[in-house]
Amino acid sequence: MIRVVVSGIGGKMGRMVSETVLKQSDMKLVGGVDPFVAGKTLKDLFKIEDSTAISPTVEELLINVQFDVLIDFTRGNVAPHTIEKTLEDRRNVVVGTTGIDGKDLDRLGKLADDLKVGFFLAPNFSLGAVLMMEFAKKAAQYLDHAEIIELHHNQKADAPSGTALRTAYLMSNGSKVFNKDTVQGEEKIKSALGGEVNGIRIHSVRLPGFVAHQEVLFGGVGEILTIRHDSLSRESFMPGVLLATRKVQGLTGFVVGLENLL
Repeated sequence: MIRVVVSGIGGKMGRMVSETVLKQSDMKLVGGVDPFVAGKTLKDLFKIEDSTAISPTVEELLINVQFDVLIDFTRGNVAPHTIEKTLEDRRNVVVGTTGIDGKDLDRLGKLADDLKVGFFLAPNFSLGAVLMMEFAKKAAQYLDHAEIIELHHNQKADAPSGTALRTAYLMSNGSKVFNKDTVQGEEKIKSALGGEVNGIRIHSVRLPGFVAHQEVLFGGVGEILTIRHDSLSRESFMPGVLLATRKVQGLTGFVVGLENLL
């Protein structure tokens, strides 16, 4: 039985992850951390017969709850502390939080590698999104002009999305530069042409009604190739979260990207 705790358990994603874990025969939800619902119990939040209180801090959680895997869906400025303390206690971590500073990720990844503790992070847990990124990576071998449009709900805290950044990294393979002969025209409005990763322009849209969507557009002579993925509900992320939760205990360090677990 995999004993699971959820960081950000009171948020939309935290609640959905918790409810999904509760339905699994090989998992047990044993606690959570969230200062906004601290003091409430699992029984209060999920109507189950478990009076374990939600912890206000990860330090308190580590003292009071025995668990195997912590799942974090919080914010980029909050998650690093939770991840660090959990890894130091040699507990496995699955992270879906985006917007974490690259230097923090490097530091935390090295910590996990040194301690040989499972630390898995995915910019996107949707299986369809992983395939979209793989198809874009393949197309990028043959087409040299590309842009990315990512569209999310207006409560998303970071831009561009972690999925868009990951897609651009995979497409450029760390070095390929796109759109070399594109005219760098004058922007009448700052950032009208979007941000750039190795020449790939990324455009972020934030509107109510969207969940998580992305288009990768490739341009060639007389043709356009569009690769698009749409997550229509947060449920689309749950199979990937469960896969990572089941496999993270077999990892001995830091792994990024759901494609590495498939």
